[in-house]
Amino acid sequence: MQLSSRLNLFNEPETLKMAKLGRELRAKGFDVIDLSLGEPDFDTPEHIKEAAKKAIDDNYSHYTPVAGYPDLREAVCFKLKRDNNLDYKPENIIVSTGAKQSLANVVLATVSKGDEVVIPTPYWVTYSEIVKLGEGVCKLVSTSVENKYKITPAQLEAAITDKTRLFIFSSPCNPSGSVYSKAELEGLAEVFRKFPNVFILSDEIYEYINFVGKHESIAQFEDLKDRVIVLNGLSKGFAMTGYRLGYVAAHPDVVKACEKLQGQFTSGTNSITQRAAIVALTSDLRPTEIMVEEFARRKKRVLEIIAAIPGLELAEPDGAFYVFPIVSSYFGKSDGNETIKDADDLCMYILNNAHVSTVTGRAFGEPTCIRISFANSMEKIEEGWKRISAALAKLK
Repeated sequence: MQLSSRLNLFNEPETLKMAKLGRELRAKGFDVIDLSLGEPDFDTPEHIKEAAKKAIDDNYSHYTPVAGYPDLREAVCFKLKRDNNLDYKPENIIVSTGAKQSLANVVLATVSKGDEVVIPTPYWVTYSEIVKLGEGVCKLVSTSVENKYKITPAQLEAAITDKTRLFIFSSPCNPSGSVYSKAELEGLAEVFRKFPNVFILSDEIYEYINFVGKHESIAQFEDLKDRVIVLNGLSKGFAMTGYRLGYVAAHPDVVKACEKLQGQFTSGTNSITQRAAIVALTSDLRPTEIMVEEFARRKKRVLEIIAAIPGLELAEPDGAFYVFPIVSSYFGKSDGNETIKDADDLCMYILNNAHVSTVTGRAFGEPTCIRISFANSMEKIEEGWKRISAALAKLK
């Protein structure tokens, strides 16, 4: 059966692939602990669920505006002002079916065939694949564990050419947990001021899951704001992964371009989710803060466990809910039955022998690492790492 050649331009997300393999193993009767997916293990706060139920009772069951309900776009503006001191109007906002669709809208709206997109590694798996789908050219810039996987101004300036159209990064970062300070963002901003034709896509979906202080957005630099495209959503900070709502804050021209694309792909986002989103974005953040406090507790425990396992090196994550250790010391080792060649092999070895699912760092642009989530109960985390440690100890 002949299908579109477009399917050969990009790959299936490794995050979803590992989750699928874990489910298959679980279906065979194995007790598999999932430390692969980036999903809070908390339930959506009650006041948000009540808003969704009320929306059903109030008959929000019809098509929605492509860019989102006007009062939801106002709510996004309220949130950006309250939490980030950023001034936007509803014309700067478009709401989509998850941050992943928002990302696709932005890339397809700004990148033409052959345009270069600069992406620091490690990066979220979908960045590169959406660029490939849009027939852009990924220009990956390797960062270092010593610099906590953050791009430097010198690296950024060296990567930009006259073909560069877009820069994509996240803070806090998935998978490394890196968080850019205001001073670090100012350093990048100085470079961007030299290149007025480059858009800056700032993925801030993990904004609230920050263990080191106030979130800083590169959109705060007023002279760059028209070129900055802020990407955010509800999944991580409000434990609303299944609700599927992301949003973009950008120049009205970018928003209109995204709206044109979205009008053909999906039209407006789910009506019930939008009503719940208004409440989520404008209400007290205490439920989110409680969730983050628990993530911090888990992070502390995971770092204690890793410190006792030989051969693992990592930069302590300042945000998000992952550790991203370098595991190359295990490459070439064997348990007597199989030899570990790379991070892909190690992830499969851990899945098949420890029954714990993780994700290879190759998917994130760092082939010497693996990503391990602590978005699971402390009991599951303790047991999962006990199994991982035992499996790694067998590799000689």
